[in-house]
Amino acid sequence: MSTQHSGDKLWGGRFSEPTDAFVEAFTASVSFDQRLYRHDIQGSKAHARMLARVGVLTEEECDKIHDGLDAILADIERGDFAWSVELEDVHMNVEARLIERIGDVGKKLHTGRSRNDQVATDIRLYLREAIDGLMQEIRRLQVGLVDLAEREAETIMPGFTHLQTAQPVTFGHHMMAWFEMLERDHGRLADCRKRVNVLPLGAAALAGTPYPLDRHYTAELLGFDAVTDNSLDAVSDRDFAIEFCAAGALIMTHLSRFSEELILWASAQFGFVDLPDRFCTGSSIMPQKKNPDVPELVRGKTGRANGNLIALLTLMKGQPLAYNKDNQEDKEPLFDTVDTLAGSLRAFADMVPHIQVRPEVMRAAASRGFATATDLADYLVRRGMPFRDAHEVVGRAVRHGVETGKDLAEMSLDELRKFSKTIEQDVFEVLTLEGSVAARNVHGGTAPAQVRARIRAARAKLMPLKG
Repeated sequence: MSTQHSGDKLWGGRFSEPTDAFVEAFTASVSFDQRLYRHDIQGSKAHARMLARVGVLTEEECDKIHDGLDAILADIERGDFAWSVELEDVHMNVEARLIERIGDVGKKLHTGRSRNDQVATDIRLYLREAIDGLMQEIRRLQVGLVDLAEREAETIMPGFTHLQTAQPVTFGHHMMAWFEMLERDHGRLADCRKRVNVLPLGAAALAGTPYPLDRHYTAELLGFDAVTDNSLDAVSDRDFAIEFCAAGALIMTHLSRFSEELILWASAQFGFVDLPDRFCTGSSIMPQKKNPDVPELVRGKTGRANGNLIALLTLMKGQPLAYNKDNQEDKEPLFDTVDTLAGSLRAFADMVPHIQVRPEVMRAAASRGFATATDLADYLVRRGMPFRDAHEVVGRAVRHGVETGKDLAEMSLDELRKFSKTIEQDVFEVLTLEGSVAARNVHGGTAPAQVRARIRAARAKLMPLKG
């Protein structure tokens, strides 16, 4: 049993015996929620300033509280703050130290609020800041992709469906596909941020407070766009955290798909790209190995982000209004998703600009697998043949190629005319890889002219970052 008297707790007046030592440790959150210390202090300073504005505190008391909180912040950042499990969480640790420093004035800080609305405010402040940082990392990665796409706007590679050679595309076009995925991710975070940036402070435990709080003034001090409109919902809502984790899971899914391609492309079997040595490791037993550890680890970490989303959804699904202790379990999945995203995006943003492309290997791969078969079918259609008939003709030509080991472009005109007399000498203009990609000159297509147009549009979006 703990030797601390229940009355030593900031909430201990109602209890006749101390908390069991195991229960105290089991229910404490300070081991992980201490990362909210800056946001907790930020929220408390704004709350104190608002209390002074409405006359609950004097200006002198408010200044004393601010000075005390600033001193605590300095202690924490110097590593001179002793976190106590007995004080349960970041809020009680900071408040207890404040009372210790400035006396009874510190006890007035909690007027008109509860830990329920306090923690909801802290998490929103933390997540708002985290989202801003993640959006910057997405933009940094996008800059790297656009730069790489511009360098390789005309570099031909095989495009795949079902991991089978489909049609020629350009490497630049492929990189811009990843840009588009990240653009949607950036938009989802920006949209999520709007719902994060609503202030719950002033909802108190669940029903509001009889004190004449000016919640809109507090929101203004903390940079919130609005205040919550229902006190029950304000303290129990974790939709914003779930929404963020859903957006985070999608971001990680995109990075995982990108990782899978880089892992394949860097293998000896593909050899399309070479990853920088500093993002790879070797084998303890096989000296020839260069393992793509960064993309492999990002691919693996995607499971964490997906699991965190499911954890939060499951956490909330059975809770009645309003706040329940269950919600203590919201922070670790949320923090882990933030950390996973931050690390993964940083790794990719640092790595992508230094990927070395092997154009000759990709071109050779695009020359195999009958990548221009659709171009031959389109050629026949332009000469008046119904598409389904053209499809049949080209299918027979491909079968001949498989049997003879020749790509369509390697066949003679006489060979091709065995399948259709419609074919003339000009067919070889569409059977070249350059002719194939150049022909896709529609908005969003792989033609180099279209790729460069999308790069210009992308750079216009990224100008604020680069400026």
